[in-house]
This record gives sequence, C-alpha cells and structure tokens, in this order.
Amino acid sequence: MTWRKAVCAAAAAALFLGGCASVPSGGRVISGRPAEGSDQADHPYVRLVPVRPRPEWGPGQIVSGFLAACASFDDGHAVARDYLSGSTLWRPGARPAVTVLQDRQEPEVVREAATVATVRVRGQRLGTIDPSGQYTADPKPVEVTFQLGRTPHGTWRVTGLPAEVQNGLLLTKSDVDRAFRPANLFFFAPDRRTLVPNGIFLPMVNRQDLPAHLVRALLDGPTSWLEPAVDSAFPPRTRLRGRGVTVSQDVATVDLTREARAGSLERMSAQLSWTLRQLPDIKQWRLRIDGETVAPAGTPSTQPVRSWQANDPDGAPSDQTAYVIGAAGHLSQLLRDQPQPVATGTGGRLARPAVAPDFVEVAGLSPAGDRLLAGDLVAGAANLRTLLKASRRGARFTPPSWDRAGRLWTVESTDDKSWLWVRERRGRPPVRVAHWGLGGREVLAFRVARDGVRAAAIVNVDGRAQVQLGRIVHEDGTDVGSFLPVSSELGGAIDLAWRDYGTLAVLGRKNLDSQTLPYLVPVGGGTISSLGGGSLGVPQSIAAAPDEPVLIGTRSSHTRQVCRQRTPREQFSEWVCNIPAADPTYPR
Repeated sequence: MTWRKAVCAAAAAALFLGGCASVPSGGRVISGRPAEGSDQADHPYVRLVPVRPRPEWGPGQIVSGFLAACASFDDGHAVARDYLSGSTLWRPGARPAVTVLQDRQEPEVVREAATVATVRVRGQRLGTIDPSGQYTADPKPVEVTFQLGRTPHGTWRVTGLPAEVQNGLLLTKSDVDRAFRPANLFFFAPDRRTLVPNGIFLPMVNRQDLPAHLVRALLDGPTSWLEPAVDSAFPPRTRLRGRGVTVSQDVATVDLTREARAGSLERMSAQLSWTLRQLPDIKQWRLRIDGETVAPAGTPSTQPVRSWQANDPDGAPSDQTAYVIGAAGHLSQLLRDQPQPVATGTGGRLARPAVAPDFVEVAGLSPAGDRLLAGDLVAGAANLRTLLKASRRGARFTPPSWDRAGRLWTVESTDDKSWLWVRERRGRPPVRVAHWGLGGREVLAFRVARDGVRAAAIVNVDGRAQVQLGRIVHEDGTDVGSFLPVSSELGGAIDLAWRDYGTLAVLGRKNLDSQTLPYLVPVGGGTISSLGGGSLGVPQSIAAAPDEPVLIGTRSSHTRQVCRQRTPREQFSEWVCNIPAADPTYPR
C-alpha cells in the first residue's frame, strides 16, 4: 500500500461513524445556539486513525503523514511525534493553537540532498483557533517550510518546524470538522440574570471525556473577545475535582473544588445547566463541591438540564405579533396575515418601524432615512417626533434597534464613516457613543442581540457588504467594538435580524450568486443555509424572532408585500407573498 493510500484508508475507515459539525468558511466563532440536531456539541465523533511513518517514505511523504497525524489527539499526538527527530521540540498542548486551511496543496520538495531536505506546503488560510477555542477569520494565502534530516537508520524525519506549527497545528477545514466540536459556554450579562453564549471549538479525544472538557472550559472563563462584557459566577481558581464529571445513565455529576463554596449556587447552576444541555445524553445533573452534594434553596439535588429558563439569552418565551407598515402607510399589527392599523398619524411618515419591548413606543426612520423618529403608542395614535437628524451630507440612519433594557440604538452612516447613537431611556435625548469600533466604515444595518451584550452589523468592507459581530461593554461609558466577520460565504448583505441567540436571518448573496435571498447564518459555527423556496420579488427587509415565522418585506413592480413561508416550521417551505404591507418587524 502506498503512503497516500495508507493515510486515506485510515481516514475513510473512520467515516462510517457519522458526520460532523463544520468550521465556518472564513468567520469568527463568537457565540451560538445549540440546535436540536446536528449542531449539538456531541455530534457523532469521527475518529481519525493516524498512520505511523514508513521506512521507505521520502521527505514529501513524511510531511504529509505528519500533517495528517496532527488531526488525531490520541495519546497526546503520539503518532505525529513519530515523524519528528528526537531533538525537534513540539508542544501543541491539550488545547492547541490551530491554523485552519481551506485545503492544502501536496507538499513540494524544494531541496533534497543526501541527508537533508526542505519541503514547502502551500494553502489558503481561513483563520485560526486560539488555545481558548476562539476562532478568528484571517483569510490569506499561506506558505510554510519544513526541514528534514536522515536518521542513522536512513529514514527521513522532521528536524525543523515552521512557526505556525512549533506550538500548534496546521489543519485543513476537514481536519477541524473531524477533530473539533463547536460548543457554547454561558456567562452572565451585566444585569447578572441574562446568560450570554460564548462559542468555542473543543478538541475531541473521545465522547466520554466531552462533558469534563466542556465544564473545564466553562471554569476557565470566557474568551478574550467576550471577557470584558460578561461575568462568571465561579470564584477564581475553581476547578474540577477528582474524576471531574461523571455520567451515569442520563445523570451527570459535576464535582468542583472547595473554592466554589464562595460562589452563588443559583448562578453557577444556571451556567452549568445551559452548558450541559448541549449534550443530549445528559438529561439531569447534580452539583458537588469538595465531594458534598449541594443545590440552590428550593431546588432538588438532581436538576433537569432544561431548568433555569429565566436566564434564557433570548428572554422569557412569548408569542409575538409582528408589526408592519400597512398599505395606507399606518403602523399595523399582522393578524392572520392581514395588517390591522394600531397607530394613525404615521401614514406615509414612518419607515422601518421598531416597536419597544414594552409596546409603549415606536421608533423608525423618515422615508428618506435621514431622520430618526419616535412616538408613544397611545389610544391608537402615534405622535411622531424627530429624535435625530442627519448632520452630515448624504448620511442616513440604520433602522433602529431596541435592546431588552429599553435602550434605542441606531447608526448614522456615510459612504466611509459611521457614528453610533444610543438613547439610554425614554425622555432622554440620544447621545453619540464615544467608543465605536466601526467609525471608519459604512454601516448598513445594526441589531443588538436580545442578551444586550452582542450586536450584529452589516459593514461595507472594500465594497463588499459583510456580516460582522461585535460586543457591548458597559463600564466607564459604553464601548461597542471588536467587530469581526461571521462568515465570508455571504456577500452583498442588505438586512439582518436575530432569529434567536445563535442565528441571524440575513438577506444577502451567497458567493457569486446574483440574487438576494434569505439565509440562516449561525454565529457560533457551521455553514450558512438557505431559507425557503420560490420567488420573492426584490427582498428589501427581514424580520425574525424565536419560534416565530421569518418575514420578508419585498417589492415587485410597484407593489410592496410581506412574504412568509407556507409552512414556517419547515426550513425549505415555499414563500407566499400575499400580505399588502412593508417593513415587517417583531418587538422582541
């Protein structure tokens, strides 16, 4: 069997074990929602059986074998180390840094003498995973070189590693999909009640160890990206004790060290419940501290993983009624697919409405987009007043966005600059946010997540409308920044909405497609997926909410309509565009 066949056969032999979750093609994994199916953290594990080096292999084959073996975490990369000379230092660690390539070319031997050789590897980098598990997009071509030497026995071994591999791994996207699992860690927003997901990639050795790996990552705290914006209930130096996490039938037992006694049992339980619920084999769990079983007051010692719903990042579950701008231009509720006016006095004056979470006020834009308007919803009327007027020539505002605390947000933007405005509470004027991470970019849309900590934006980057995610820090003022791409698969984005705490509904174009269509974009890993089927006309706006139909505002000829799927719970159900309205929105 040739070296290529040996490596490929070992990988193929493992594939029958199942599929795997996917690293995003050029995005940063920041946060996400555990779906009920393939996106759960214990998606079937595809174990790669690494191949040891063969005596007859040349320098290029040795480098290929080494890179393939790096994707196996068995025994601390024991097989991969067989490809190295005895003096070559390599310390990837249990949670290594990873350079992720879309694919890599076959290693090229650029120099070979009797006892030394140089091998070059080229590929297209998608991004990196740091030791905390955080994935950051950084697409660009990569070229690395390996130095090799002959041993006294005449076999080739790696004697010099490139910088990207000296303390980490160089893996393809397929390698990462097999060897890592996307997972969420949950931390508290500044209100100390709302949980915020922090998406990471965890290396997989075996499924049995996954619960302990997941809890250990939670105790390590949030990634550097989210850390300034959230808090953890676990006291410093809290660690797993003894066997850490054991699972018997469907009950997990988490044993923490004595430091955890200083923490809030309620808040620690909420973080653990939301983190462990990603593992479908675990239905209940119990907490031990220094070997003693403990539980919050009024809570059984064995807790369901689906408890602590009051800490839901999306807020309390509720049936929501959509709002639209009816054919006559009035703000209307959408009842049985028919717009029912709820506020007169808005006819023709209000576009892109946003109803406050308490239903007391509506905000929106002027038809030209150069003014931010607001009005109280009282007795079937809304007396609109101007909150902001564009102060720069050609500037326009993004559709307004409410957060759960009642703050009202909008971005004023020109072709090359932007300014973020926030009204902290009703009755106060909007103020400009001093620390704004997209000040040098045109911003086309801005939506705050329901947790109040994360924000999604559509940003013009070198002529390409890109979906990015940032975080909001409320300390010594307001800092909204650290925006990074969610996915490079989607271009030409024109509007977005938070479907739930881990998924965006986005109107955009995928790759080289010329038509703008709706997509579901996970912010925590995985590839984007199309939504619905059939004709939509010209999509202009999108609205989404947890467990509610996605609605799309479209224009066809001179008619404006709102589209919904015929069967909203079926992802590819066809779109039906028969609602005479525009600019759909959900209040929460």
